[in-house]
Amino acid sequence: MSAFADASGVARGGSVTAPNETVANGLAAYYEYVAQELHNWVDPLTNEQFWRKPFPYGNSVGHLVLHLTGNLSYYIGARIAETGYVRHREREFTEPKPPHKDEALRAFDRAVAMVVATIRNQSAADWEKEYTAEREPEAKDRFHIFVRCAGHAYHHVGQIVYLSRELART
Repeated sequence: MSAFADASGVARGGSVTAPNETVANGLAAYYEYVAQELHNWVDPLTNEQFWRKPFPYGNSVGHLVLHLTGNLSYYIGARIAETGYVRHREREFTEPKPPHKDEALRAFDRAVAMVVATIRNQSAADWEKEYTAEREPEAKDRFHIFVRCAGHAYHHVGQIVYLSRELART
C-alpha cells in the first residue's frame, strides 16, 4: 500500500497493492522463509545424521522432510495445482529405502517452488473456492489450506531445529 493511502486503503497520489497481490506475496514469502529455515538446520547434517533418530521415539529429520514434501505435494499440489501427485503418507515416516539427503531436499525444494507458483497463480476469487481433501476436515477454502500447510510446515521445522541440535551434540 502507498505511504499516502488512508485507512481504507484508498491511495492519495500513489498506487495501492491489490489485496490479492498482498496475500499472495505474503504467503509466498512465508513459504520461502520456512524453506530457508529448514535448510539452515538441515544442510549442515550428514546423510547419516539426516536419517538417524536421536531418540528412541519420534522421527528422523529425513522422515520429517519427506513428510513435509508429501504434505505440500498432496494438499497444495494434487488438490489445487492438479499435479497428479499420489500421497503415501505412512511411507513418509517408514520409508525402508530412503533417498539420499540431497535428493530428499531437492524434492522438498521442488514442492515449495510448486506451492509458491500455485499461490502466485491464485486470482482473488480462487482464494474462496471450496476445498476438500483426505484427512483435512478443517480447511473449507483454498486460503485456509495454504495457511494451515504453512503452519504445519513451520511446526515441523521447529521439531527439526530440536532434532538437529541434538544430533550436533551426539
